[in-house]
Amino acid sequence: MSKNVPILNKRGFLKVTAGFGVAGLALPAAAATRKIPGIEMAAMRGSLDGTELGVRPGAADDQSKAFAKMLEQGAERDAQIFLPPGVYRVSNLTLPARVRLVGVPGATRIVYGGEGYFLLADGTERLEFTGVTLDGSNRPMNDGTKGLLDIRGVGNVVIENCEIVGATKSALALERASGRVSNSDVSGAGGAGIYSVEGKSLSITGNRVADCGNGGILVHRWQAADDGTIVSGNRVERISAKDGGTGQNGNGINIFRAGNVIVQGNSVADCAFSAIRANSASNAQIVSNNCRRSGETAIYSEFEFEGAIINGNVVDGGANGISIVNFNKGGRMAVCSGNLVRNLVAQGPYPADPPGFGTGICVEADTAVTGNVIEGAPLYGIQIGWGPFMRNVTATGNVIRKAGTGIAVSVVEGTGSAIVTDNAIDGAARGAVVGYRWSEPATGDLAAGAGNGFRNLTVERNQAS
Repeated sequence: MSKNVPILNKRGFLKVTAGFGVAGLALPAAAATRKIPGIEMAAMRGSLDGTELGVRPGAADDQSKAFAKMLEQGAERDAQIFLPPGVYRVSNLTLPARVRLVGVPGATRIVYGGEGYFLLADGTERLEFTGVTLDGSNRPMNDGTKGLLDIRGVGNVVIENCEIVGATKSALALERASGRVSNSDVSGAGGAGIYSVEGKSLSITGNRVADCGNGGILVHRWQAADDGTIVSGNRVERISAKDGGTGQNGNGINIFRAGNVIVQGNSVADCAFSAIRANSASNAQIVSNNCRRSGETAIYSEFEFEGAIINGNVVDGGANGISIVNFNKGGRMAVCSGNLVRNLVAQGPYPADPPGFGTGICVEADTAVTGNVIEGAPLYGIQIGWGPFMRNVTATGNVIRKAGTGIAVSVVEGTGSAIVTDNAIDGAARGAVVGYRWSEPATGDLAAGAGNGFRNLTVERNQAS
């Protein structure tokens, strides 16, 4: 910032306008229209100016002590601090009870100096960061640090219109936090982009999360319980699984043990494993998301869950489309409706267990599969059950084109009931509706009139061509 530009604070503004009175309205046009971006509005709101509290934008040396003092003064006054454009290099900052920090988006940069940890909020009453860039400079952090911005036990969090880059671990780590993370840009994290554990009614909305090493947006709990986080309107792209595994890493949006979570209206592309993966997450709503080019199953609801709604999603590309599974571990009760699944492949990121990759929709227990459109599923369009793990499934009113088998339904002893009616199946190379014993076909094409000796299985009014 130029040294010749005065910083307007509220007290000075009132003094000047009082002196000019009404005549102050008749300023020259150039002076009247000249604005100092960010500073003018911050001052009018009564913000403290960070430079008046001892920090220096663009200083080459470490400003940790000055920065900590500035934050303490803001906390004591319970006031917002405006941080002018420039670079502020700091390390090992434990944030005070109340932090309200606002900067100029893209121009106010707080940079990690590489000593221990960056920013830690532990038990802070209120934490608000608006319009600032947090830059980890790809420098290592100590073992106890969970993220570049490490937030623990904070009940009022607002991270808005910020940029978080260059974290060697997770970019934003929240533990036992509530509030919102919105309209921010998170990229280049070595771990996850945004990682919440034991959250409560958190909102993660309108963010861009990209190029992260192990996960995009993670909502986890240590034990299964109500969480209530809303993950909506985010764009998540290019998520890797650098630490390997068969699904614990590499997911765009991952819900683990967190109940009553809504995942809605997100655009998720190019993830090593799933676009959206809900593990042991009851009452999950996964609706109206766009999932492209997933490395494994695009949308998962798996293991110990009761209740899932998967509705109105677009899946374009993946090793599997939508899986609602693990009845053997208690996974049950779902509605899978109105989804579009297309362009699947038979290869995944690891050697597949039977029956292999390439299934459009797979379900097992207490589930209605209605009104979906599936095209290009090389193994099965819809798979109902696996071995004896099938109970109370209906598959009605679906459209399936260009599948290996249109609908594969388990006929292993001990299965529950299944109803397969009123589906349109076109171009199924190995039959429209076929009973399977595990991975092996055990009947002819039931849609074409092959004998159905299974009292628990209803196959009627399906149109095959």
